[in-house]
Amino acid sequence: MKIAVIGANGKAGRLIVQEALDRGHEVLAIVRDRNRFDLKVNVLEKNVLSLRSDDLEDLDVLVNAMGAGTQDPILYQDATRHMIEVLLDLPKLRYLVVGGAGSLFTDSTMAYSLYETATFPKVVYPTAMNMAKALELLRESQILWTFFSPAIQFDFKGRRSGKYQLGSEWVILNQAGESYISYSDYVIALLDEVEHPQFICKRFTAVSER
Repeated sequence: MKIAVIGANGKAGRLIVQEALDRGHEVLAIVRDRNRFDLKVNVLEKNVLSLRSDDLEDLDVLVNAMGAGTQDPILYQDATRHMIEVLLDLPKLRYLVVGGAGSLFTDSTMAYSLYETATFPKVVYPTAMNMAKALELLRESQILWTFFSPAIQFDFKGRRSGKYQLGSEWVILNQAGESYISYSDYVIALLDEVEHPQFICKRFTAVSER
């Protein structure tokens, strides 16, 4: 497959690029600064808000792994609106988003999202809220989207077990009773979804063991 990764310089983005390469896919890295990117793939130096449909022609899958963090959280909504507009011209292109855990519902009643609870950390509330709004924009769109929320504990240094458990709209727990996944296992689950789609126009989540 031909796969492009927005935010290929980030923690998740670099791992996604490497996993896609290891699986034999053709990868285009979309980054804001090509001088900071050292993996040997084709590179497109562009801001997400500058992307156009002709930048993405001939792709099978577009993964958005950009991170706005707490600096500019409204970018998640702005980027989503822009990408929906761009992808309407590319109706066969799948769009996978590295989403946040904050928008997950607390349980199967789906009454409250994590970011709406009293104990949710205030410092990351704007990021979680804007990512939740971005998810709603995707739900209302006509593009082929998938939103992949990690577990609450999203561990960059965690081991690669190669095993994970899938969920959908609410927080799920691993065998130790934790909402946990390593970045490495998250990326495996993401590429598995790329290769064997189960969640087209849906959100999903996953957990793994420590």
